[in-house]
Amino acid sequence: MIHLFKIENGRLSHVKVDDRAELSAGEIVWIDAVGLSDEEKHWLTETFQVDVEAPDDASDIEASARAYEDEDGSLNLRSDFLISEPDGFRIEPVRFVLKNDALISIHDEDLPVIRLLRLRSRAKLGTQADPVDVLIGLFALDVEYSADALESIYGELKAASDSVLAERRGSDKDAAESITRVAKQENLNGTIRRNLMDTRRTLSFLMREQQLPKAQNEEIRQILRDIESLDGHTAFIFDKINFLMDAIIGFININQNKVVKIFSVAAVAMLPPTLIASIYGMNFEYMPELAQKWGYPFSLALMVVSVVVPFWFFRRKGWLK
Repeated sequence: MIHLFKIENGRLSHVKVDDRAELSAGEIVWIDAVGLSDEEKHWLTETFQVDVEAPDDASDIEASARAYEDEDGSLNLRSDFLISEPDGFRIEPVRFVLKNDALISIHDEDLPVIRLLRLRSRAKLGTQADPVDVLIGLFALDVEYSADALESIYGELKAASDSVLAERRGSDKDAAESITRVAKQENLNGTIRRNLMDTRRTLSFLMREQQLPKAQNEEIRQILRDIESLDGHTAFIFDKINFLMDAIIGFININQNKVVKIFSVAAVAMLPPTLIASIYGMNFEYMPELAQKWGYPFSLALMVVSVVVPFWFFRRKGWLK
């Protein structure tokens, strides 16, 4: 599907393309190509002479492959944007081509930041004046989207922290579920951090290679400052994740140590009766108690006492808690 955007009365005006002739209309500032069909790919190739293949997630991440300028002066960029999913976030690669005073974006799936840019453009005047403004606006919204994603990760970690640090922490099974929960947030945090790094590289390239007006340069600097602050927040979240992991594993070790302690105490308490049984199990001829009628109940009573006394002592010391 191809979407055309024009600037009308200071706003982005959105039109869906149903015919190739619409691509040649004047005053187009942005062409958004999403999940193109073969026919739509042909339209774009014939009209703008650009590579219309959507970028692959496994594409080369070297700077030379992600940002470069063609012989005809058109600027080619490859950048990543966040997409939300039911179980988290993932990255969608997008190709941008700045050519003939128009921005062309090519990707396989619709992006939340594009929908958000359209909504905001309807309410604000004069926010996008040219294709570079649109491109910078997309990156600014992606940074905002990343900030929202970090807030959701922190909320999940807070809930996990409340569960882990509660007085009644549950079983080892509950602890294992908490580890899975925290590990998932760690993966999402890493995804967001990678996305922010990619955005920083692209914006730095624009400032360095494109002689942008002062206002656009200042807007990019502000976005870079926002990215810097979010980087610190991702580092804080990583530290919190490490703390929670250590705490959960520590609680698991404590539970296991309790079990080992109980077995150790039981083994020590059973040593005296085992010793008594061993003594009276000897096959010596002269053992006075063996010939007495009270010998058997005496040995049983002695073994019971030898078990009760150690357990009473251990309980008084608090070793059974």
